[in-house]
Amino acid sequence: MPSFNKSFVMNHTCLRIKDPKVSVPFYTENLGMKLIATLPFPDSKFTLYMLAYDNGDNNNDLSWSAREGVLELCHNHGVENDESYTLNNGNGEKFRGFGHICVSVDNIEAAEAQFLNKGVKFQKKLSDGRQKNIAFALDPNGYWIELIEHGQCKASDKTDSTHYKLNHTMIRVKDPKKSLDFYRNVLGMKLFSTSVHEGAKFTLYFLGYEHDASFKEDTLSRDEQSKKQGLIELTHNWGTESDNDFEGYHNGNSTENGAIQGYGHTCVSCGDPGKFCKEINEEFGEANIDWAVQWGKGGIKQLAFIRDPDGYSIEIINSVFKQ
Repeated sequence: MPSFNKSFVMNHTCLRIKDPKVSVPFYTENLGMKLIATLPFPDSKFTLYMLAYDNGDNNNDLSWSAREGVLELCHNHGVENDESYTLNNGNGEKFRGFGHICVSVDNIEAAEAQFLNKGVKFQKKLSDGRQKNIAFALDPNGYWIELIEHGQCKASDKTDSTHYKLNHTMIRVKDPKKSLDFYRNVLGMKLFSTSVHEGAKFTLYFLGYEHDASFKEDTLSRDEQSKKQGLIELTHNWGTESDNDFEGYHNGNSTENGAIQGYGHTCVSCGDPGKFCKEINEEFGEANIDWAVQWGKGGIKQLAFIRDPDGYSIEIINSVFKQ
């Protein structure tokens, strides 16, 4: 098996954006995130904006590439001037796949009121539908942002973004057995919890890195889980794994059959990614691993991209990233 140590974190989630002059202020001024790094790639004609919450934990003292709970906004130069340029939020009738990112807040009622006051649009407010403890905001590109409450440092009628966390990223999966095997055994994540919704016929699996040897998988409560950052939520709609007519989910990157891009990838960072990638090949066989980019073989040498069973990309980088 590949070896895992405390350096492993789910570092970031990448979303493509149309205009950084709109998207970056949305996340910083409206949602309270901090711009912690700007990475220009002029030869490739794109720029990455790395954002995270400055919430007072030890995570804040690390380099952006060693942190968990980072949001990467990817801007391809010039698209802001293209009136025909659109992005896929993953939740339409066609090319579904990525679902949302999730921000966990101290006081969800106060946070929703503050966001509305700042002009943030909502897909679902707390008062809408049956679930009164979650809401979904919309960013300028139409991506869904789930809001949940962790309750830490909660004050009546107040909210403070220094207590916010980028809790998880949701993607839909066809076969949970294959996906759980990949994220647990290939990437080394732990299953934090399973949430079965019989009425709506779907199941949620929450995974992330946990380096406490005494941790027992599938035991975290919703309250405990809401206090974390850097999780991935796998959503399984029952029956897709045995439906021969099901074409699968859109990975956010393909443009085949008229698909539109949007979501890019999640990212795992660790202390020695070259060693990690080598161990993956040795354990599972290089021919059995879907590498989009092998370590040291792409245009940027200090990264790799591996695909999960549904074709979603996971970047692998060093905890101290070198551009």
